[in-house]
Amino acid sequence: MQRTVFYVSDSTGITAETLGHTLLTQFDTIEYRQITLPFVADVDKAEQAVRQINGAAERDGQRPIVFSTLTSSELCEAINRCDALVLDLFSAFIRPLEREFNRGSSHVRGRSHGLVDRASYEIRIEAVDFALSHDDGASTRHYGDADIILIGVSRSGKTPTCIYLGMRFGIRAANYPITEEDLNDGKLPRVLMPYRDRLFGLTIDAERLRQIRNERRPNSRYASIAQCRIEVREVESLFRANNINYLDTSSTSIEEIASRLLQGTGLKRRLY
Repeated sequence: MQRTVFYVSDSTGITAETLGHTLLTQFDTIEYRQITLPFVADVDKAEQAVRQINGAAERDGQRPIVFSTLTSSELCEAINRCDALVLDLFSAFIRPLEREFNRGSSHVRGRSHGLVDRASYEIRIEAVDFALSHDDGASTRHYGDADIILIGVSRSGKTPTCIYLGMRFGIRAANYPITEEDLNDGKLPRVLMPYRDRLFGLTIDAERLRQIRNERRPNSRYASIAQCRIEVREVESLFRANNINYLDTSSTSIEEIASRLLQGTGLKRRLY
C-alpha cells in the first residue's frame, strides 16, 4: 500500500516535514511517496499546490495526506479545498494557545526558521564551526573551550553527532579518534588527559561497523570483521578502565544519540 504525502508550508517546510515524519513512523506497513511544497506564500502558489495534490489523488486512486503549516487563513482555506486529508498542524495548537493567552497570534510566516534571534543564530554558527574545526582530532589546541569531547573508533558516529549538537543545541563538541595504536598502548591519548571530565565514548556493534567501513574501504583490513571486533572490544575496555561513560550507536539515530548525551551528561543546551 502506497500513499502520497505532501508537506505544505509558507516557509522552508522543515516543521511540516519533522512533525509529519514523526506521525508517519507509527504506520510502518505503509509506503509513502513524499513531496515537500515550500514557500507557498500567495494564492497563486496555493492553487498550484492544490492542482498538484489533486493530480496525485487522481493518479493514485486515493486521497493524499497533506501536512500543512500555513499561517494565512486565506491560504489554509485554499488548501482545504483539495481532494486530500489535510492536517493543519499550526491551527491544532495555535487556537488553543490563543484562547489560553486571551489574545490572537501574529500569523507571521517563517518565524520558526527565520533570522529572528540573531544571538541564537550566532551561537549556532559558532558551535558548528567549532565542531568542524575540531573534527577527528584535526585540532586539539582549543579543547579547553569544548563542552564535550566525543571519543571512539573510526566510523562510530562521532562527526555527525558533533555537528548535530552544534546545530540543534549550540553545544561546542569536539571529537577525537581512538586509533589502533592507542588501543595497543592501552592508555588514553596524552592530549586527552587534561579533559577527562569532558570525555564521552561512542561504541558500535562490530558487524554494523564492518558494514559502514566496507562502504568506505571495501575488502580492506580496516573493514574486516576481525579488525572491527578487536577495536570495539578494546575501546570498550579502555572506556571502562578510565571510567568514561559511553553509548552504543549501532541502531540509534543521531537525534537520539544527542538527546541521550544531554540527559546522561547534564550538559546545558544553549539553543531552544
